[in-house]
Parts: sequence; C-alpha cells; structure tokens
Amino acid sequence: THEELCRFIARESESVVVSVGYRLAPEHKYPAAYEDCLNATLHFLQHLEHYGVDPARVTVCGDSAGGNLAAAVSQTLAGRSDLPRLRAQILIYPGLQALDFNLPSYQQNRGVPLLFRERAAFYMLQYLNGNATKLEEILEGSHIPVDIKLKYRKWVSPD
Repeated sequence: THEELCRFIARESESVVVSVGYRLAPEHKYPAAYEDCLNATLHFLQHLEHYGVDPARVTVCGDSAGGNLAAAVSQTLAGRSDLPRLRAQILIYPGLQALDFNLPSYQQNRGVPLLFRERAAFYMLQYLNGNATKLEEILEGSHIPVDIKLKYRKWVSPD
C-alpha cells in the first residue's frame, strides 16, 4: 500500500527508504508487529555500511499504526550506545494512546473518514488481543482505573 509513496520519498529526498512489511493483527497480535519493526531497524542499523547509509542520518517514520510502531522502536533504541542514534522520528497521524477515546481530537474527528473513533478503538483491540468484546467500555473510558487516569492526567486530558 505504501510502495509508491516510499519511492517518491526516496527519490525526492535522495534517501534510502526501507519499508517494513510487518505482521498484522488480528492474526498476529502484539508484540508481533513491534518485534518485526524493531528487528528490521536493528538489522538496518547494524549493516548501514552495506546499504551506503550515513549513520547520522537515519530516521524512522510511520503513519497510523505504523506511527505507533515507529515511536515504540525509537523509544526502545533511545538508550542504546552500541548503535547509531536515530536522527529523528516522523509520526503521521500516529495511534499513540488508548487511555481516552473521548479527548477533543477524537470528538472533533469522530465522523471523519477513514478512521472513525469507533474503528480506531476496534483496531486497537484487534492489535492488542484480537478481542473486541470490550469496545463499549473503551469508548466510554471505563476500561482504565481512576487512579491510573489521575496519574496520567497531566499528559492525557482535554486540557
């Protein structure tokens, strides 16, 4: 689905682009996709000379669920001293939190195609465990204990 875009980015930025075909949910639940992306990134970083890539110019990128995966890979590699540091991460409409599907962005865009609020929550459940029976609880926000909501209120709140 992304080959044409990756070719465009590679051509226009004169860059090497590596697109990871990771395993998809619900057949392959978490952490399969994350492990695929992490392993591909590790392999690439360990073999940069083979690909003719400057170690100081490696960036990870992803959109939607891929944005989530790019962020997770970036966080995992942030403390590694045995590998080149990532220069940047590019996250395009990433799915980064599942604590609250009632935040303003979800409310404002709840009816905007392609990824409706309910669909976003459904796919998140598919990714995590393949079971969507708790969809209503997640949409209501009752899946997170109050003490956890209070703990993360500074980062995940309408304010």
